[in-house]
Amino acid sequence: MKRVVVTGLGAVTPLGNTVQEFWDNIVAGKSGVSAITKFDASKFKTNFAAEVKDFNAEEYIDKKEVKKYDVFTQYAIAASDQAIKDSGLDFENMSEADRYEVGVVWGSGNGGIGTFEQQLKDFHLGDGTPRFNPYFIPKMIIDIAAGVISIRNKLHGPNYATVSACASSNTAIINAFDTIRLGKATIMVAGGSEAAITPSSVGGFNAAQALSKNNEDPQGASRPFDINRDGFVIGEGAGALILEELEHAVKRGAHIYAEMVGGGMAADAYHLTGTPPDGLGASLGISKALADAGITPDKIDYINAHATSTGLGDIGELNGIKKVFGDLPVAISATKSMTGHLLGGAGAIESVISVLSVKNDIIPATINTKDIDPAIPKGFNFILGTSVHQPVNYVVNNTFGFGGHTATSIFKKYTD
Repeated sequence: MKRVVVTGLGAVTPLGNTVQEFWDNIVAGKSGVSAITKFDASKFKTNFAAEVKDFNAEEYIDKKEVKKYDVFTQYAIAASDQAIKDSGLDFENMSEADRYEVGVVWGSGNGGIGTFEQQLKDFHLGDGTPRFNPYFIPKMIIDIAAGVISIRNKLHGPNYATVSACASSNTAIINAFDTIRLGKATIMVAGGSEAAITPSSVGGFNAAQALSKNNEDPQGASRPFDINRDGFVIGEGAGALILEELEHAVKRGAHIYAEMVGGGMAADAYHLTGTPPDGLGASLGISKALADAGITPDKIDYINAHATSTGLGDIGELNGIKKVFGDLPVAISATKSMTGHLLGGAGAIESVISVLSVKNDIIPATINTKDIDPAIPKGFNFILGTSVHQPVNYVVNNTFGFGGHTATSIFKKYTD
C-alpha cells in the first residue's frame, strides 16, 4: 500500500486561530476556558466553556457569503484554507484531471445545531406560519462542510462526512488515510469542526450529568485523571490536515510534518453514553491501529488520551491502555485540560497536536490535575503541569464517542 504523509495543518481553537498560536499555547500549558458569551448561561448549571475567540469569518469568506454558512462550516473553511495554504498546494492552477484525485472527508458530531435551534426558535415565536430561511437545511446538515470545502477548491475526489460523535474527526482522518493508501486519491483534506456551545447542547449535556459544574474555577475545571474531576468542559473549533501520497509530496518538494502509519476503529458495544470499565473498545481500537501500522506497543512514545475528565470515561480508557501497553512507560497526557472537549472536532485538533509533537519532539502536559484518582491503576507515566522535551517518534491519538465508537490514529516521525 502507498505511504501517506501530512503536508499541511490548520486550526481554529479556543487557544488560537492559527496553528502556531494554538501550538504555542498548548506547549505553554494555557487554558482556553472562560465564561460563556454566546448566550445567556446564567440559569444553566454550567456557565463556562472553551469558546473560539476573536474569530472573523470574513477573513476567509466573502461578507455576502457568510450568512450561508453555520459557524461549524465557517470554522471548517478557515481551518481547511489554512491547511491548504500551509501545504503549498495550488488547487486554482491545478489541472482538472489532477483535482479528480483530491478529496475531502470532514467529521462533526452536531453539525449546524446553532442554525437548527435559531430556526425553530424563530418559528415558535411567530404566528405559526412556516417562515424558514432558504439556507436552513444546507446550513444545518453535517455533510455540508465537506461539500463546501470541495466546492471552494473545485476538488472532485471522494467527498463525504463522518459522524461518530466525539470520534467523528479522527474517523474522518483514518478514512482519508485509507483512501490514499488504497490508491483512490492522491491528496485528502481531512479533519472536523464543531460549534455546539448552544443552549440545547449545554442544557442537554447538563441533564446527562456530563459537564463540569465548577463555575467557581472554570480554567481549572477540566482536570483529567484527578480525584475531583466532575465532568468535561465543552469546546468548539476545527482542525484540518492535508494528507498526501508520499511520492507525490516528495516530487513537488512539499514540507512533510509527519507520516501517518495506522488507524484502528472498534466499538464498545456497551452503553449509549458510558464507557466499559475494562476499556474493551479502547484496547481494541489501539490494538488494531498498532497492527495496521505494523508496530509493537513498545514503539509508542506518547499517547494523546481522549480523557475528557469524566469519572468512568477516564478510568475506562486507562484500563484499555493498560491492556495493550502493560507496564511500558509510555507518556500520557490529556490536552482537553486546555482546549476543553471539541466533541466531533476533538480528534482533528488532537491530531494537529500529535503531528506537532512528533515534528518538534515535545509532549504537551495535562494541566489542572493535582491528585490522581486512587481508582486508576498504578504505573502510568502521566505528563502533568509542564510540557516535556524528549524524542517523539510515534504518537497514538485516541478518540471515543457516545454510542461506543472508538477511533485511534498513529503518526510517526517522517524519514525518507
